[in-house]
Amino acid sequence: MELIGSTQTATYSRPKTNNFLPAISTMASSYKNFQPALTTNQNANIPWRTNTYFRTGSAIPSIMSTSQRDNLELVRAKTMFYPSNRTALNTRYTPDDWFKSNYSNYRESESSRNSAERLRRDTIRLIQDREQLTRRTQENTSRNLGERLNDISFWRSELHHEIDNMVTEIAALNEVKRRLERALAETEGPLQMSQECLFHREKRMSIDLVHDDVEKDLIKEVEVIKSCQERMRRNLDKAIAQLASNRASQHELERDLNDKVTAQRIDDRCHQMRNTSDGISYYRGIERLDPFLSLPDSWSKFTDDNILHSQSERAASHKLRDEIEVLLNTTSNEMWNQFNTANVAFTNRISEMAEAKNSLQTHLAKTLQEIFQTEMLIEALKKAIRDKESPLKVAQTRLEERIRRPNVELCRDNPHHRLVIEVREIEDTIHKLRERLMEAENTLQNLVKTKVALEHDISVKANSLFLDQEKCMSMRKSFPSTPRLVGYT
Repeated sequence: MELIGSTQTATYSRPKTNNFLPAISTMASSYKNFQPALTTNQNANIPWRTNTYFRTGSAIPSIMSTSQRDNLELVRAKTMFYPSNRTALNTRYTPDDWFKSNYSNYRESESSRNSAERLRRDTIRLIQDREQLTRRTQENTSRNLGERLNDISFWRSELHHEIDNMVTEIAALNEVKRRLERALAETEGPLQMSQECLFHREKRMSIDLVHDDVEKDLIKEVEVIKSCQERMRRNLDKAIAQLASNRASQHELERDLNDKVTAQRIDDRCHQMRNTSDGISYYRGIERLDPFLSLPDSWSKFTDDNILHSQSERAASHKLRDEIEVLLNTTSNEMWNQFNTANVAFTNRISEMAEAKNSLQTHLAKTLQEIFQTEMLIEALKKAIRDKESPLKVAQTRLEERIRRPNVELCRDNPHHRLVIEVREIEDTIHKLRERLMEAENTLQNLVKTKVALEHDISVKANSLFLDQEKCMSMRKSFPSTPRLVGYT
């Protein structure tokens, strides 16, 4: 017959070749599940394990001879055990084994009963202990929730107080910022006025176009106003940045306060929750979650840091407000002092120009008088020259007539000498009068040039006086007042 499978799961079939043994198909099922579990190694030399020989035979080299193979088949046939023999050997026990088995069952039963009774007592005690522990734990949790609510209420009040202070500080800084903006806008008028004064004074003519004290003070006034504007702009930028920081701190405080309100509402609902409350339910595994972002120390430190940061921002904002107040007063005083200095320079310059103009006018009047007298002198000289023409003609005619005397009568006598002297004297007189006339005419020309120069200079002074007195000083009457310069109006 052919063996299929291992010894524990073996099944048997009909013989393939001959009827060496009777058919046992009716008993095949009875041998299937009564084989005891064997723990020995399959490679051990157990005589009744028939498949061992088949597996061993499969490893025999193919070089064996035919006689050796026949002997091997014979050994297999002699050493084979049948299932009936194998089962009988494995199911036999001794009486001692039977008694020992019964005694073991008694002891196991008694031990089980004792364990059950001990378990029952321990379980009752455990239930009571755990009930008390659960009640104490729930009371402690409720007390902790109450303490937590007190902590949240404390920090809420602190946050409310700090937010109120920050709102007040933001409003005060906003007011100072608006004043600074108004003061900065007010400086545009004085700056434009000073620049227009400089532009107007550029219209001065000739010698009056000097770099005088007025121009120096006006240039300094422009520099002072621009310096004040630059400082105001820097502080305005600081105020804007500080307002942004204040609002950021306020936002952090309000967000923290909103979180505190939400947490207080949740913890208050949890604190009021009881075993008989509605809405309680199972949430499996919720205790294993760890969604928390902070610990009690970091939680309180977070709010404390927010409050400290807000306080530092408020201190910086208060300091900036004081600096802006000082700046507004300083810039107002600087601009007013320079404005007064420039006005004094204008007044002095106007008086100087008015005095110079009056002096020029006086000199012009004298020059005109001198021109008139010089012109009269020229007329007198011309008349004197004309008056000398007739005597010169008489003397020269006399000499010409006496030249016609005949012969010896043409004598160089005393009358002849006197006529020659007379002619020379008259010609010399005419020559001197003509020189003096030329000098008078040159003097007259110089006087006329002086007159023109004086008139031009007087017109220049008049133009300068008009620019300084009418153009510049009339504009400078509209300089802003001190309250406007510090941003109150």
